[in-house]
Amino acid sequence: MSGRPPAEARRVRPLGPRAALVECADLHDAVAVHARIAAAGLPGLVDCVAGAETVVVRASSTAALRDVVRAARTAPRGGAGAGEARTVSIDVVYDGEDLAAVGEITGLGADGVVRLHSEQVWTAAFAGFAPGFFYCVGEDDLDVPRRDTPRTAVPAGSVALAGRFSAVYPRASPGGWQLIGRSAARMFDLGREDPALLRPGDRVRYRPVRELVAVAPAAAGTPPVRGPHLEVASAGLQTLVQDRGRAGSAGMGVSPSGALDAPAAGSANRLVGNAPGAAVLEHLLGGLELTAHGEHVLAVTGARAALTVEGPAPWRPPLGTPFALRDGERLAVGTVTAGARVYVGVRGGIAVPPVLGSRSADTLAGLGPDPLTSGDALPVGPDPGTAVRPAEPVPDPPAVAGVRVVPGPRDDWFSSAAAASFFAQEWELTASSDRVGARLSGEPLERVRTDELPSEGTVPGCVQVPPSGLPVVLLQDAPTTGGYPVLGVVHPEDLAVLAQLRPGGRLRFVRLAAPELGAPLPEDPAAGHSTDTDTSQE
Repeated sequence: MSGRPPAEARRVRPLGPRAALVECADLHDAVAVHARIAAAGLPGLVDCVAGAETVVVRASSTAALRDVVRAARTAPRGGAGAGEARTVSIDVVYDGEDLAAVGEITGLGADGVVRLHSEQVWTAAFAGFAPGFFYCVGEDDLDVPRRDTPRTAVPAGSVALAGRFSAVYPRASPGGWQLIGRSAARMFDLGREDPALLRPGDRVRYRPVRELVAVAPAAAGTPPVRGPHLEVASAGLQTLVQDRGRAGSAGMGVSPSGALDAPAAGSANRLVGNAPGAAVLEHLLGGLELTAHGEHVLAVTGARAALTVEGPAPWRPPLGTPFALRDGERLAVGTVTAGARVYVGVRGGIAVPPVLGSRSADTLAGLGPDPLTSGDALPVGPDPGTAVRPAEPVPDPPAVAGVRVVPGPRDDWFSSAAAASFFAQEWELTASSDRVGARLSGEPLERVRTDELPSEGTVPGCVQVPPSGLPVVLLQDAPTTGGYPVLGVVHPEDLAVLAQLRPGGRLRFVRLAAPELGAPLPEDPAAGHSTDTDTSQE
């Protein structure tokens, strides 16, 4: 008789007001729960991500989250959910740089590692780190430590081992796994109807071969831009196309992406009469210049910067107000004087081709349009046929930003003094911050547990604490799974505060109440929240 607890005993820990972490009995239980939830068609389910021993669910509201959590708590053990698992064969040339070292570590020798790796059936458990990067677990006990020093670049197609997992790197990236071979399998290909080669629960067979037959990716030519468009005369430090993001693909390892300051992006769209999901430009720190080809209506929101329209009659349009940019005129965004990110909305929206349902650029995975450069032509969509909106105020950022945080699922990995310090001290945003994570400097936080945390799903706003003790707040382009304990989770609306901090900016975390274990999940506190740190603009 199984020693596993009944399904009703699954513990659920909040990940903010709209997400939760479901603790499962083991990896196989996590795969089964993920399959069950992903196939259930639950109203309001935004994303579902399996981890090594957990499942993270994200919903559109607290009420929808309660229903999803109820289904996860009561999902039966032992099943793999709806549908049958496929068997996927992956050809491998076993000539990896670390094959001999893995043979020594395991005592199997290089030939023994190849036999053990290729003769057993592996199960695709969960995705993370990069789109199409699946953590596969085998039938036999093969446990290999990561490299002491990660490589700065691992070639795409590398077959690797770490812990009890095997994986194939979908694209070139840094990595600390032990490389035992290489494959030509395209683990993630946007030219396929289902871009990810694997799905959670699939059976995987690694097949030894002497040489590989390369599979060329589908050609992805960019058609020339015709008709009304905007031309990038200068992109400044960074300019990206962003919309509301590509929710629903986290199970493939795809980050949500989307505008970091969602209220500012939404305001830019409202001002020019666009639908909320239209694509805008997200620009960092100033220097953007756009030339109009055709007649356009624009609005600029977010950070404070002087705007200039250069043409026969130069003038300075105000922030937060729709204005015309006529054929041949150029909009110049000056140096940002307060905040960090400027959002430019154009009537009709930026009409670049969508990728997985979104036009957003994912800076970590390389999905969506590339960062803009001088000379890029941006197609503009058709006029929405709606009225432009009146001016909307652009608020000044506070000297010390307040960011609301719900205690995280792994706050018990930290001493009470560390938890108190997290909320008591002022933190400073470091220059290494980007769209993947807001990296903070301050007094390091002490962990009372130093063992390795099995990989778990994450959501934007998770406050991870690596061994350095210095928090990292995961943002829109962060990987969908992580291995550092999450001390807290930033309220979704307060991610906009982090988006408008520049390096050296200071913030303080404000505690939001978390439920007792077993109690209902926390209500979304956005409604009725009225303190100086409230950043809701909608």
